[in-house]
Amino acid sequence: MNNPVIVVHYHEVWLKGRNRRFFLRKLHTSLRLALQGLPINRIEPLGDRMLVWIDDSSALPEISARIDRVLGIAFYAIAQPTDRAMEVLCETAWKQVEDRRFFNFAVRAKRSDKSFPLSSVETEAAVGKYILDRLRAQNREVRVRLKDPELTCYIEIMRGIALVYARKIPGAGGLPANTAGRLTCLLSGGFDSAVAAYQMMKRGAHLTFVHFYGAGVQPGESSAYVAGELVKQLVPYQTHAKLYRVPFESIQREIASSAPEEFRVLLYRRMMLRIAEAFARRDRSLALVTGDSLGQVASQTMHNMVAVDAASKMVVFRPLVGTDKEDIIFAARKIGTYAISAEPFHDCCPMFLPRQPALYASPEDVARAEEKLDVNKLTFRGIRTASLLKYEYKSGRVEVSEVAMKAGRHNSQIAVG
Repeated sequence: MNNPVIVVHYHEVWLKGRNRRFFLRKLHTSLRLALQGLPINRIEPLGDRMLVWIDDSSALPEISARIDRVLGIAFYAIAQPTDRAMEVLCETAWKQVEDRRFFNFAVRAKRSDKSFPLSSVETEAAVGKYILDRLRAQNREVRVRLKDPELTCYIEIMRGIALVYARKIPGAGGLPANTAGRLTCLLSGGFDSAVAAYQMMKRGAHLTFVHFYGAGVQPGESSAYVAGELVKQLVPYQTHAKLYRVPFESIQREIASSAPEEFRVLLYRRMMLRIAEAFARRDRSLALVTGDSLGQVASQTMHNMVAVDAASKMVVFRPLVGTDKEDIIFAARKIGTYAISAEPFHDCCPMFLPRQPALYASPEDVARAEEKLDVNKLTFRGIRTASLLKYEYKSGRVEVSEVAMKAGRHNSQIAVG
């Protein structure tokens, strides 16, 4: 029993009632895919938790790093399996806490095997007394505190074995990946849209990405490279993803040459929504996602967001609409996208910016500003010139492949309709 066992506790899954089995299957699949290629013996569902049995303890750091990105986990713990004899149980519990610094503690025992001779309360008392005696022998001023202790030693007694641990590691939380349907996210190279994507992934949505870029796709040339790196960072949360890359400069130039200056950015964004909607319908997504935050820039006033949304027949979700920039930056650091978005690149959106952008446009204002544009032609140009990358998370690595785009009848109908 030298190799530890990972005890995985669910997040919201436990509240799902009759649908619980569906969510548990998805969580089990996510764990299995995340831990591919590592010395895992088995993943065993057990009551309100899952046990990950490990064949080689040297792989623990990598196992923990991968579990950190599995959605649906409230917390997990690295537990030591042990014999159920009380003297062995006490000694194992002591080893879990002896190097920790604390002023009060408690022992919590859970007995799933009722044939164990001691009750949960009796087990807690016996192990707690043993730990306290050992602490007092070291002249440490420590007390037992049953309510809100600084440290809790957990004992889970099962048939033929017991698990002991004293450190809970926070999980990613949320719902298991790919449990809530498909969405398509308009992904820029900046901080906001990547965080918005993560927020929707955390609610169980599976995201496809659409990115609009200017000239070049190499590091430092445009946002296309940065967007690709962002998808690489995000895809482990949902195991696979698509990224449509749309060259947008020629469309911008046509808008800038034909439309009133103050509406340019809003018209760019409306065209982006139309093109993204085409890909969303192709991939059977139910809605679009953007990283807009209310009032952050001129195009993100309440009036302007409504005017932009009028170009799409699909619902547009904005999970960050009420979030300030500091909170977005904090989240970006947490999920590992901050350093990627902070890289220098040439974004397409600031091209041909108006000197005084409209702040309170109406859908009717923007529709009139589009009258000289051939909207269907520009939409189909974006679809036709796009490239597609596929990302797959396998054995701890993200594999990227470019896939040929098929300009079929379905795409044409979307563009014209």
